[in-house]
Amino acid sequence: MSSNPIPQSSGGGGRGGGTSDGLFQKPRDPSMAPRHYRTPRSLPDVCPKEPTGDGRGLCDGPSVVADQHRWTVYNSKVNLPAALNDPRLAKRESDFFTKTWGLDFAETDVMPSFYLPNITREHFSSYLQETAQREKIHERCKNVCPNKDDLSVPTITNNHDKARAELEQVPKIFMKPEFVLNDPATFNAVLPWSHFSVAGGKNSRDVASSRLLQEKLSHYLDVVEVSIARQISFRSEAFFHAMSSQHELQDQMRETADAVAKLRARTAAIDRVMCRGPLRALRDALTRNNCVKLHNKLKLMAAVHQTQPTVQLLLSTSEFVGALELIATTKEVLQQELQGIHSFRHLGSQLCEMERLIDKMMVADFSTYAQSDLNRPFEEDSQVMEKDRLQSLVFGLLRQRKLDFLDIYSDEMIRAAKNVVRQCVVKSVSQISEIDADTVKFHEQMRLMTFHQWFDLLLDIFEHFILFLKRIKATLSVIRNVVLEVLDSSQRSRLAEVTSATNHSNEDEEESGGSALHSGEAELAYLTHEGLFISDALNEAEQRSSITAQARAQTRAEACGSDSASATTESSSSREHNSNTTSSLPIGGAAAISEDVMPSDLELGRVANNVQELLYTASDVSHDRCVKVLMTRAKDGSLERLSSAEFVCLSQAVESFVKDTEEECGRRSMSLRGALQSQANRFVQRFHEERKTKLSLLLDNERWKQAEVPAEFQDLVDSIADGRISLPDRKHTGSEDRKPSEFLCVDGQKYAVVGTVLLLIRMFLEYCQCVNDIPSITTDILTRLTDLLKHFNSRSCQLVLGAGALQVVGLKTITTRNLALASRCLQLVVHYIPVIRAHFETRLQPKQYSVLRHFDHITKDYNDHIAEISAKLVAIMDSMFEKALSKYEVKAPMPSACLRNVCKQMAKMHEAIYELLPEEQTQMLFLRINARFNLHLKRQLARLGVINDGGPQNGLVMVDVAFYSENVQALRSLECLDLNMPEIWEQKR
Repeated sequence: MSSNPIPQSSGGGGRGGGTSDGLFQKPRDPSMAPRHYRTPRSLPDVCPKEPTGDGRGLCDGPSVVADQHRWTVYNSKVNLPAALNDPRLAKRESDFFTKTWGLDFAETDVMPSFYLPNITREHFSSYLQETAQREKIHERCKNVCPNKDDLSVPTITNNHDKARAELEQVPKIFMKPEFVLNDPATFNAVLPWSHFSVAGGKNSRDVASSRLLQEKLSHYLDVVEVSIARQISFRSEAFFHAMSSQHELQDQMRETADAVAKLRARTAAIDRVMCRGPLRALRDALTRNNCVKLHNKLKLMAAVHQTQPTVQLLLSTSEFVGALELIATTKEVLQQELQGIHSFRHLGSQLCEMERLIDKMMVADFSTYAQSDLNRPFEEDSQVMEKDRLQSLVFGLLRQRKLDFLDIYSDEMIRAAKNVVRQCVVKSVSQISEIDADTVKFHEQMRLMTFHQWFDLLLDIFEHFILFLKRIKATLSVIRNVVLEVLDSSQRSRLAEVTSATNHSNEDEEESGGSALHSGEAELAYLTHEGLFISDALNEAEQRSSITAQARAQTRAEACGSDSASATTESSSSREHNSNTTSSLPIGGAAAISEDVMPSDLELGRVANNVQELLYTASDVSHDRCVKVLMTRAKDGSLERLSSAEFVCLSQAVESFVKDTEEECGRRSMSLRGALQSQANRFVQRFHEERKTKLSLLLDNERWKQAEVPAEFQDLVDSIADGRISLPDRKHTGSEDRKPSEFLCVDGQKYAVVGTVLLLIRMFLEYCQCVNDIPSITTDILTRLTDLLKHFNSRSCQLVLGAGALQVVGLKTITTRNLALASRCLQLVVHYIPVIRAHFETRLQPKQYSVLRHFDHITKDYNDHIAEISAKLVAIMDSMFEKALSKYEVKAPMPSACLRNVCKQMAKMHEAIYELLPEEQTQMLFLRINARFNLHLKRQLARLGVINDGGPQNGLVMVDVAFYSENVQALRSLECLDLNMPEIWEQKR
């Protein structure tokens, strides 16, 4: 076997562009080196936190640290050649790509890569020249020693089958990978001890069996050795080739070691001359930057360390807002800048605890403020106590989302309202010597007062409650302004953020061009030297640009935060503490006053509405306390026993208080009105019962005689004619000197009246006056007045027409004068019913006009009553005519005594009613009486058989008729009365 290397045809064929397996390649001339090299790959990223610029230009492989848990293409277990050459497929798939990505995929021309050189035959010319001599030697060796591949196929097949048959004789247990004789089962299977005797001695059979087993194992060993030798013979060329190539490998290793030594020396020189100085400069710059950062961190830690004493100082001056802002800023710094510092591990929980303590302190301070503000004396001029303190408290409570602070103010307001009433009562009782405040209960003290004393107390309570509501309104106005300012500041900050975000995006686009200048320098990143990273020094310019951008953002945030800061008033000391403390905080820390902790716009709007509702509640509470005072006084019925003037004063005072509270609070509270209305209903009931009882007593004592009319009643009637439907304040001066008149002059007519009607007119004027003074009881008063008028009509009918006055008053008889006087009184009442109706109509709502129908019913009842009186007068004369004319005889002397008696009664009748009734009514009445006379005379003449034939009897009758007509027409106002006497005669058929 020659020592020359023997080339192997099957080896090294799969590696293109390199040396063959087993062939020694001589050192090439550096000038012959290939001209195309790959870009040197950078070291892998071992510190992913360091900024390195564009990673694609730095490292083509995966990062050991950053990509250790992320899947990359290097984790794939099956590559593309393996997928295309799947041995499990009987036929290679030709549609591997097209079946998924479409037919266009295979037909698309692939652009040549810009990073791979175009390989031609010239690239291999030097290699072919070097291996040409070795190729000739290889061909010559092939002819001398034929290759095993040149053997005939049948020979190889036969040898292979023979070796396989021999190997099959060896038991399979020897071929298993887990074959170990230490295993008892394997040992028993290889050496079957059952073939040997158990006895201590050895017999001939055991000796034969052990010899046979030994021979069998020797045979197995020979077969395996022969097979191994055959395999070694097949691969002898490779063994000899390896042995002959050992000296060549040693030469290559020696040359390689020399080249590595030269490279190391050259690298050390380069490091000494070119790298150490720049690296030292970079290291010093990085160290300086780290020291600056450390110094800033230490200053920040010192500022944070002073947070707790500063917060305590702010709390001692009740600067809750400044303390909360400082706590929020410190917590933000702890989370962003100082996270993980061991010395501050408990500071976060301590700040949270202090924040909760501040919440409790603010709630307690607000409760104290509300109590002091609502219970301070009303003599103070200032309406808002410590306005700056209130604004600071409200802003702090809003900032901490303590939106239920209005409930605290509401509770204090209710207690203060109770104290207002108690203080007024104590003050009034102290001025009344008749009441012992020590022995009499609080509620009984108000009942023991006279009406004027109690009324003065009520006016004092009203006055204090008006001041109370003004004070509450001023305080709630300050709270509402703070809430609205915070809401407006929130909206403006949101708008400013949108604007700044738009501007910032434009600035980022401009700065992106500048950052691209450092991409070339970033290629040197991740060069390590003594544990320091040059990327920090290379990215220092980028850090400066980012700091500049943060400074701009800081300026914008401060401009937005100034709006929210105006919502509260802080003292100069708190501002100094905040500025001194936050001056050393990082950029964006102090300026980013946490807008997230502020309530949302919807919540702020709800709080503003609750402030207005609280003002309404204050009005309702004030009215409720006044209702308590009113109902305490009315418990024993004292308000029902008031005079109309006193109740009117009470009603006017309540109405004035209700209007004042409505002007202050913008809401009409109905509780006090309702209580007054219930008392007014009781007052009206008593008012009506008194007048109805008085009217009944007057009617029962009325003798139905014409009464003189005092001058004051005439003046009262005249004022009604002038449109003043009310009682005069006092009697006019000199009215007592005027003499009373016989008649009451109303609109040019004279009315003869009784005294009861005069008082009745005054009564319904009192009803009208109540309506003027208390409009809320209009419908109730109207109903009572109609009942009074009905009562007068019905009772007067019972007394006159029903002759009840004979038993009640003791009249001997009901005369025609009594009847005529009653009729005239009723006519006077009917005259004033439309006036009363018009007066009430102006006080009623349109939907209440239906109650006016009661006046129509009353008018009809009065007119019916007047007609019944007229009919009664006619009936009296009719009965007299019937009695007198039934005895009439036509005989001399004429005129007859019967007609003389009739004329005498007619004259008495005329004398009785003439001065009471108007002429028109007198004429109409006598026309009806004359008709009855004609009827009775006609009947009597028909009974006597006297006809109008011009005979003697006819002549006698005509003399009596002429006497009757002459006497009747001789009465006053009856001169022109048409008596129609011819109708006494029967008409000829």
